[in-house]
Amino acid sequence: MSEQVPGLSFREVMTGGFAMGPTDPAAGLSQGNEAGTPLALHATVMINDFERFLTDPNHTGTLAGSIDYAPFGGTITGYAGVFNLFNPSGEPGLKLMVYELGFDYQGKKFYLAGQKEVRDGSVLGMWHQTTTLYTRLHEGTDKTGPVVGAGTLSLGVEALAKMLSTVQVSGEDSVAGKAKIIGQFGTFFMGELWDTYKPHVKF
Repeated sequence: MSEQVPGLSFREVMTGGFAMGPTDPAAGLSQGNEAGTPLALHATVMINDFERFLTDPNHTGTLAGSIDYAPFGGTITGYAGVFNLFNPSGEPGLKLMVYELGFDYQGKKFYLAGQKEVRDGSVLGMWHQTTTLYTRLHEGTDKTGPVVGAGTLSLGVEALAKMLSTVQVSGEDSVAGKAKIIGQFGTFFMGELWDTYKPHVKF
C-alpha cells in the first residue's frame, strides 16, 4: 500500500462576458456583455501531492468542473482539466495562472483555455491581474485547435470569499497538519506575488 501524501483542493467560480466568433478575450467580453451571454467556469482545483507541487517549476495541479453557457444549453461537465499556478511564461516579468478544461457539445470536442497574467508592474494592478481570466475556446482536445470563441472571466470579492472557504487538505489527519499545509500554500502564493511586485514597492 502506497504512503498517502498531503494534498490540497479548492473551488473557484469565474464569470464574464463571452461570445462565439471573437478570438480576442477583450472583444469577446464586449460582445458577450452586449448580447447578455456570460460564461461561468466552475472549477475544482486539486493538488494531489503538495510537496511536489511546491518544487515543480510549473506548479502543476489538475482541474475538474463545468462550464455554464446559455448558447450551449446551460451546464456542461468538463474533463482533462489543467491547472498551473505562477507558471513561467518564457517572457521576463510575466507569470501565468492557467485554467484549462475540455468538454463535448453536440458531438464535437472543445477546449476552454484561460490564463491570468501576473506581470511585473505596479502593485495597484495586483487584484485585477490575479482575478481576471483571459479565455479562448478552441475546437478539439487542446489549445492548438482553432479559436472559435473568447471572453474575459473574473472572480469577484464575494466569489473569492467563497473560494477561501472551500480549501480542503487531504492526506493529513491532524488539525495542526492541515493548518500547516494551508499556511504553506498561503506563504507560497504571497511569496510569488512578492517576487513579482517587490521591485515597484517603495519603502
